Amino acid sequence: MTFTRLNFFVPVPAVRDFAELKAHLLEQCREDLDRRLWGKKQTQRPLLLEDQAAFRELPVVEFSACRTIGTIAHSEALVRFDTNDYSVPVEYAHPPVAVKGDVDRVLISCRQKVIAEPGRCWENQRPIFEPMHDLHLLERKPGSLDWALPLARWDLPECFGVLRRRREAEREEGTREYIRVLRLLEKHSLESLTVAVERGRVMRAPSRDAIAQFLLPAEPPSETTFRLDGQEHLRQVKVAASNVREYPGLLAGGVA
Repeated sequence: MTFTRLNFFVPVPAVRDFAELKAHLLEQCREDLDRRLWGKKQTQRPLLLEDQAAFRELPVVEFSACRTIGTIAHSEALVRFDTNDYSVPVEYAHPPVAVKGDVDRVLISCRQKVIAEPGRCWENQRPIFEPMHDLHLLERKPGSLDWALPLARWDLPECFGVLRRRREAEREEGTREYIRVLRLLEKHSLESLTVAVERGRVMRAPSRDAIAQFLLPAEPPSETTFRLDGQEHLRQVKVAASNVREYPGLLAGGVA
């Protein structure tokens, strides 16, 4: 362990995350296999092969290096794990939940269903919020939008602020409709929704329903263009042109 610490961790590796650190350490270990141990005539590589031949078989189920606890989400829809509070959807406040803490994430489940999967925080006494968990409640109480703590640090693109100001200036229920736009993130990525909001602004169609339409995948022209291939018999069909003068009579008949 002393050799590993002094040679692999001094100086401290400059990495971005745990994945890069693990890859770095794996490469270091592979290079170390060519080192000859003191008092041995062989390097570590053939010695490792001898050890592996004597190993027992690996377990059928992969070992999960984590800690699991059972707890309850309190009234503010927060779950305490170690010294930090992690948010869950508001509808899961009070029911018992299971919390599994890995090195880089926390998985929270309720009745066999995963309800939150935030990144693990290694600091102390910090609330870890997910803004999406509160939008369902805020849609019913839009006046709380500016005071909702989970949304205080939510850094959204500028087009969302423009959309909110415009909807609130044009409609009495503008704040609620803006929240309904944000709830589209429940099914779509922030990148996709940003493009849709920008498109709605350019086309002067800022409503939630219009923005939702911009999120639908565009169908290829080959699927939206009618063709007679294999349906030549339809060439004989004659469709009479509509006479718009008949509509007043139809309407009058419908009223009668």
